[in-house]
Amino acid sequence: MSHVVTIEEPQATPQVSPTGCRVRSGTWGQVSSNRTYDFLYDPLFILSSEKDHTQANIQATVIRSKLRKVPRFRTMFSNLIHYPRYSLHWSKADPVPPFISREWKGHKEKHREALLQLSATDTSFQMPKEVYEDPEVTGKNRYKYFERPFLPFYQQMPLNVVFEAAKTEPYTFPPASTKYQHISSKCTVSTQTDYRDAEVQTDPYSPEYVVCQDSIPELLTLATLTWGRGLPAGQAEVEMIERAREKRAWEATLPSLSDTSQFEKRRRMMNVMERKEWAFREQEIEKLQELRLEVLKELLKKRDENQNEVNMKHLNAQWSQLQEAKEAKLAQIQHTHVSAIRKLVGKGKNIEGKLDRRNIIKDYSDYASQVYGPLSRLGRFPDNSSEDFVVKNHYLNTYEGLVELESCLPDFVTQPRIRPPKPKVTTTKAGFLKRAARMDHELAEVHKALLDKKNKALEPKKPLRFLQRKPIPQPRLPTPTLEMSSNEEEDIEMAVIYLQKLLRGRVVQNVMFEGKEKRLELIQELRTSHALQEDDRLVMKAEKQVTLALQRQRNLREHKVSLVENHLAGLEGRVLADMFDFLSKELVRLQEERRVHAFAMLAERQRRMREAEESGRRQVEQRRLREEDQIFKEVIKVHQSTVTSYLEDIILNTEENTAEEQARAEIEKMAEEINDIAYEMESRRTQLQSEEIVAELVYSFLIPQVQKEFVKEKVRNAQRKHLLAAHQIIHRHTEAVVRKNLVEQQQDEVSDTDELLQGETQNEKDS
Repeated sequence: MSHVVTIEEPQATPQVSPTGCRVRSGTWGQVSSNRTYDFLYDPLFILSSEKDHTQANIQATVIRSKLRKVPRFRTMFSNLIHYPRYSLHWSKADPVPPFISREWKGHKEKHREALLQLSATDTSFQMPKEVYEDPEVTGKNRYKYFERPFLPFYQQMPLNVVFEAAKTEPYTFPPASTKYQHISSKCTVSTQTDYRDAEVQTDPYSPEYVVCQDSIPELLTLATLTWGRGLPAGQAEVEMIERAREKRAWEATLPSLSDTSQFEKRRRMMNVMERKEWAFREQEIEKLQELRLEVLKELLKKRDENQNEVNMKHLNAQWSQLQEAKEAKLAQIQHTHVSAIRKLVGKGKNIEGKLDRRNIIKDYSDYASQVYGPLSRLGRFPDNSSEDFVVKNHYLNTYEGLVELESCLPDFVTQPRIRPPKPKVTTTKAGFLKRAARMDHELAEVHKALLDKKNKALEPKKPLRFLQRKPIPQPRLPTPTLEMSSNEEEDIEMAVIYLQKLLRGRVVQNVMFEGKEKRLELIQELRTSHALQEDDRLVMKAEKQVTLALQRQRNLREHKVSLVENHLAGLEGRVLADMFDFLSKELVRLQEERRVHAFAMLAERQRRMREAEESGRRQVEQRRLREEDQIFKEVIKVHQSTVTSYLEDIILNTEENTAEEQARAEIEKMAEEINDIAYEMESRRTQLQSEEIVAELVYSFLIPQVQKEFVKEKVRNAQRKHLLAAHQIIHRHTEAVVRKNLVEQQQDEVSDTDELLQGETQNEKDS
């Protein structure tokens, strides 16, 4: 079984390995919130040092909150501050079991490494044997080997590609446990991870392959296509593959280079193919330019839209500011107007300017006065801070909360079930009257007797048959009086007494009025039943019959009208239901059509973008190929020029050496001949001939030198005027110095010339 190693994001998300265990990767210093204590009880969680172990322990302690929310059942659905829904309690429970060690696991690994180093240095030391734990595949860990891979399809491999067989070393299992029944060791088990390959791999896996001899698979021609750059293949890649196939077929039809008679035909075919390729390339460039123009137009359009949106935002903001200023100004003017009108009304009420005192009785008797309804402009706010007592509930103030609350309610609340009342059964199966029914009958009789007694008319008083003693009431106590010292105090006292009488009379009047309002129905009933005469009763009876007849007619008419309205409402409801159903279906169809159109537009746009990207990548690849071809040509040209220059140097050196040898040989030969002639002439020459030869030699040496110096002097004199002009322009203030130097130079030259002529004359004399 081959193990698959997956690379994950640094969120430390657990993976399941082929053996069923969890594998973690990423930043070990970060502790996941859902698996806080993996570094303690997970055997595959590895930390680099004891410092990291301590840091992970601290982070786990900080992340784990010991505060627990304990709900209060009486106020579980309350949103009030003084009736909280839950209370916080400090939890003393430890999530790590006591049998789990909190020490770092790296000490054992260090001890094992030290033993390995000791065994490497000391040959006498024997390494203790490692005892592997029984995996117990057939025991408690059997569930780890039950998952099987999900194979959605079987991918066909090309016949000309042979994959290399993986070399796996045999794994030696420890001795099986004797607690369970022995099972055969030959067992093929497949596993699958929790995550797909697309979530954990950057590029799809490409296995090794071996190409058969004398075969070039077509698949290898696409080796330059990689994931994200040509794979998965689109329309452009398919067209490229078709063109490559056509080109290979065309290359197969080309005449061979060895056949000189078909050279012209090969050249014509290559010219035609080159024209086709250039035409195709021009079409691709035109398509790419059109795509770029479209993208540029879209960008310009988007920029204009963004600019217009920004301008509209600025205009709206400025308009809103001006509107707010206008509303504030209007409110201020309105407030000033109302205040001025109120002042004018107040002044109109008191034109004479008298001082009105407060009438307390009038204020308390008028419910529209300042006592009961004070004005806020006077500084009284009776409903101040009333929003503190408003219950703000998410379930009552928002539509989403109402929907959620309605979903939590039972069905019988939102859909009431109306059940017809069942008739009361007052008798038992045996025919006897029930106790509850008998008690109800007795209570009804008592209630009827009480009503009869209450509604019984008062009997007129009978004349007295016997003398009765009339009781004499006891005399009232004398009312105390207070002597007044002056008439003013007496008037004040009388006014107070009168006020008291008014208040008492008002109270008695209010009590009587309230009693009359409470018992108004009873008074009317008494008036209709007892205060009417016999004729009035007959009239009332006739009116009652007429009223009942009218009521019956009205009920019949209303019943007919209600039936007609019910039929019309049913027809209207069916028509409206059909119309709304049609409109809703049309709306859904229109929305689906727009959504499909939007998806099609998005797919087309994505396809064009991918084609543009692929054409750009193809252009870059072709540019790179052209650059490589040019570089190769330049390198070949440099090599060729180097070889040519090397051969030219060799040939020139050879020619020079040969010419030098031939010239030397000819010169030696001519020198020998000249020497022979000179020796012969020397033997025949006289004294006069010798002096003549010496005079010719001296003349040939001296006269050319004099002529040469004369020519130099003539050239120098011709250039001197130009030098003088330049010196005059550049150094005007140094003319005297230049002239002096020039005179000295001329003198020196004349002297040199004289000396030279004297020397030549002396030489001629000597000769």
